[in-house]
Amino acid sequence: MAVNDDLVVLRPEGLYCAAGDFHIDPWRPVPRAVITHGHGDHARPGMGEYHCSPGSAPILRWRLGDVLLQVHAEGQPFTLGQVQVSLHPAGHVLGSSQVRIDDGRQVWVASGDYKRQPDPTCAPFEVVPCDTFITEATFALPIYRWPDTTEVAAEIVAWRRECGQRGEAAVLLCYSLGKAQRVLGELLALDDTPAWLHGAVANGVAVYREAGIPMLETLTVAEQGRQPRRFGRHQLGFASGWMQLRGNRRRRNVDRGFVVSDHADWPALLQTIEQTGATRVIATHGNTDALIPFLRERGVAAEAFRTDFGSEE
Repeated sequence: MAVNDDLVVLRPEGLYCAAGDFHIDPWRPVPRAVITHGHGDHARPGMGEYHCSPGSAPILRWRLGDVLLQVHAEGQPFTLGQVQVSLHPAGHVLGSSQVRIDDGRQVWVASGDYKRQPDPTCAPFEVVPCDTFITEATFALPIYRWPDTTEVAAEIVAWRRECGQRGEAAVLLCYSLGKAQRVLGELLALDDTPAWLHGAVANGVAVYREAGIPMLETLTVAEQGRQPRRFGRHQLGFASGWMQLRGNRRRRNVDRGFVVSDHADWPALLQTIEQTGATRVIATHGNTDALIPFLRERGVAAEAFRTDFGSEE
C-alpha cells in the first residue's frame, strides 16, 4: 500500500488522519482530537475540540477542565471530513475506545491502550475487523502473561489481613486512574472493610462512582497522613503488570508485588491481532522491537510508529 493511501500517518503532533483532518491522542495542540481514553499521555490540554466516548467525557472534564467536548455513542459512526469514524470499547479503563476509520476503500483501527481480561469497572474489549490495526505494545514480550485478576484480588485481601494481624498498615500503590478503581471493583466481592485512599486517588474514584461503577467502600486519608511512613509500621505493595518480574519489585523497593495490568499481555496481543483479520499492523509504545519481527515471520506486514505515549503503570 502506498504511503499516500494511508489513513493514519505519524506527524510531529501525533497520529494524523488527513482524510478526516483530525489527530488521535495528539501530544501537541491541534484543532481537532479524537481521544481514546483519559490517561494523561493520551488526553492532553490545548486541543481545539475533543471527540470522545460517553465514558471518557467526565474523566476529560475532571482532568482538563472546561474544554469543548464532542461526545459520540459507542459504535455509532460520525463523519469527520471524508471518513466515517466510530468508537468501540477497548477494555482499558472507563470509557476507553478504539478508533475505527473507514473511507469506503479500507478500514483502519487505532486501538489506543487495551486489555482482554475482564474488568468490573469498564466495558470489555470489542474485536473490530479491519485492514490495518494500530496496536499498543506495552507488554509485548512472551514473559508477560497475566494471572487471573480475581485470584490476585484475593491475594491482596489476604495480605491486608495478615498485615493487620501483625499490627501493620497495608499500603498499596497503584495508578490513580483505572488501576485503583479496578482493584476496588475486584475487592467489592471479597471484602467489606473500607479502604483508605490518598486524595488524588479519591478524586478519580469519585468520578467512577458518579458514573455508576460499584466499588469497595472507601475513606479519604487526611492530607497530613498521606505519606506511607506516617502510617507507622507498614508494608508497601504495588499493583502493576511490571510486578511480573521480580527485579522490578526490588527496584521499586516494595514488600509485595501484585500482577494487575490494564494492558494486553503477550498472548492477548497476538490473539487480538489475529482476530481483527488485519493484514498490516503498526505497533506503538512498548516492546515493538520484539513484536514486529514475530509478526513478520508469520506473514503479517508489521512496522512501528515511534509515538510519545508512555506507560501509566
